[in-house]
Amino acid sequence: MSKVKLSVIMPVYNEERTVRIVLEKLLKVPSVAEVVVVDDGSKDKTGQIVKKINNKKLKYFYKQNGGKGSAIRFGLQIVTQEYVLIQDADLEYDPEDIPALLEPIEKDKVMVVYGSRFLGPHLNLLFWHMVGNHFLNFVINVLYNTTLSDMETCYKVLPTTVMRDLDLQSNSFEIEPEITCKLLKRGMKIYEVPISYFGRDFSEGKKISWRDGFTALDTILRERFSKA
Repeated sequence: MSKVKLSVIMPVYNEERTVRIVLEKLLKVPSVAEVVVVDDGSKDKTGQIVKKINNKKLKYFYKQNGGKGSAIRFGLQIVTQEYVLIQDADLEYDPEDIPALLEPIEKDKVMVVYGSRFLGPHLNLLFWHMVGNHFLNFVINVLYNTTLSDMETCYKVLPTTVMRDLDLQSNSFEIEPEITCKLLKRGMKIYEVPISYFGRDFSEGKKISWRDGFTALDTILRERFSKA
């Protein structure tokens, strides 16, 4: 039995095809004590599906569309457990990998763990997304003198108090590099473990685009050279 009790923030937007499957898997993980679903203005049946799931661990909130980052920041105000993790509502990340993320924390080795898509088994990625990911990782590694393989990963586990103390500002996908940059700037050590990854393409509902790569780069540079 895991000694780490985990709050999971799950931002959702028009994920009626996958949200039930992800939640059913997530709610079976023993260490998951709470799942906060933040519906970021879905226009499909996502909300109806979530509200039909009867589980005391599950909390559902609906908000006006503002982007993934805004949904995560909303959920961060609500979570109650010592540690927090972000879970996408598609099937790209498998909740069965969560115990592997928690193991280094349970052994009191580290406080922050990332699940790396590039260290574990994965479905072939979209080529330009892979190039973009590797480039952004390279920039962060150079600017922060580190060796991360997947700073953009959704699977980040860290103490809730630390996450709140980062004072996150991003509203969209650039929240991922913002989290990483602010952790590194504070001298936090990040431990990476391999996870499985089943990347989807745009026909299956993938939302992040090449434009988000430029926003991520701007975020990395701004965070690195800001005085805060």
